[in-house]
Amino acid sequence: MTGDTVWVSTEQILGFGPDKIADGITAATPLGEMGAGHAVDASLCDMITGLIPGSIGETSVIAIALGAILLLWTGIASWKTMLSVFVGGTVMALLFNNIGMNPQDFPASQLPWYEHLVLGGFCFGAVFMATDPVTSARTESGKWVYGFLIGALAIIVRVMNPGYPEGMMLAIFFGNMFAPLIDYCVVQRNISKRAKRVANK
Repeated sequence: MTGDTVWVSTEQILGFGPDKIADGITAATPLGEMGAGHAVDASLCDMITGLIPGSIGETSVIAIALGAILLLWTGIASWKTMLSVFVGGTVMALLFNNIGMNPQDFPASQLPWYEHLVLGGFCFGAVFMATDPVTSARTESGKWVYGFLIGALAIIVRVMNPGYPEGMMLAIFFGNMFAPLIDYCVVQRNISKRAKRVANK
């Protein structure tokens, strides 16, 4: 999820005929290309269907959405965590788009906000990794904070550190690290509310 080279198979790059296509070649991901100062040469449709270079499992938003439906239907994943990751990512991407950062210093700041959500490991991390029931926040209110933190931090890392084109895994690690603290604060807040309610009776 964090490498800048991946395995892809296309005859346009190789120049072979249809009967001589290689099993795969290495190529930079769109985020890796952008980190190197090149423009992203892929349409939004290609990003959603997965017709772009990327680490295994992360390029097809359609396949990830099917996985999300399965996880939600079986009750394994939390829709609050998934949704809040996308909300956090959207807020930060819109913020970076609107503050007018220098594209030479921060190439990823020039991506349209919606492309941040479909490029790289953002969707994969939001659906399959941030929702891990063992390491994510367990309180219902905490899931909103936990997911928002991951989504926002992923875009911050992606934009503010051009040498590190991805940011999802680092954001998930930080979210996992703060999940117990988030749950503790939510529980303490509920305890304080109940204590005040009892005192006022």
